[in-house]
Amino acid sequence: MKLHSNIIGEGKPFIILHGFLGMGDNWKTLGKQFSESNFEVHLVDQRNHGRSFHSENFDYEAMAEDLKHYCNNNNLSDIVLLGHSMGGKTAMLFATKYPELVSKLIVADISPRYYPVHHDAILEGLSSLDFSKLKSRGAADKALASYIHETGIRMFLLKNLYWVEKGQLGLRINLEVLKENVSEVGEALPAHATFNKATLFLRGDRSEYIGEADEAIIHRHFSNSEIITIANAGHWLHAENPEDFYNAVINFIS
Repeated sequence: MKLHSNIIGEGKPFIILHGFLGMGDNWKTLGKQFSESNFEVHLVDQRNHGRSFHSENFDYEAMAEDLKHYCNNNNLSDIVLLGHSMGGKTAMLFATKYPELVSKLIVADISPRYYPVHHDAILEGLSSLDFSKLKSRGAADKALASYIHETGIRMFLLKNLYWVEKGQLGLRINLEVLKENVSEVGEALPAHATFNKATLFLRGDRSEYIGEADEAIIHRHFSNSEIITIANAGHWLHAENPEDFYNAVINFIS
């Protein structure tokens, strides 16, 4: 069971992990930019997401092991590893388990602490989509709008739509398993887990995912870390202010 990825450019390996209900393709524009600075960028779909395999098992241990197999299969070491939100949790755990494989770690808008479940409306909205009746992206968007008012979030979620066959839409994500295991998404990094190499945490100035109380937790797990705030950005900081996000990452890894 291999993870699906899109590989761009040549050079030092740079793996990017998307967040919950996302996919590697969300990072295509930034991935191309990073590749132009001599990086081989791997836009990875995590299990039950994008074009990667579906599995009943869904937690960070499993996702960290998926990434280990991916590195083995592609002969990758000394990687730059970037993860956003859920992908940031996978990246943190992977780095603490396999520090010899990671040269630098970037975590976007997530802390090592526990987060309570907060995706209920989104999952309810996605579950309500009846693809026996919905025959276009526009119709699906209209159906989702009664659950999710923010257009940007709906556009993000609707990237999961695809044509199963002619005239038949479906979702790429393994929605049932993600709903059953949604509590796993907020799980904390194990108390003993540490990573001592250079680590960058990026947070949006309009996001509440990394607050002042998180700074001590971050430094406890990641002793060689810095925290940078991206202006004019919420939780999707890489999409809301891609220029500042790109500059912060490139300055850190160059």
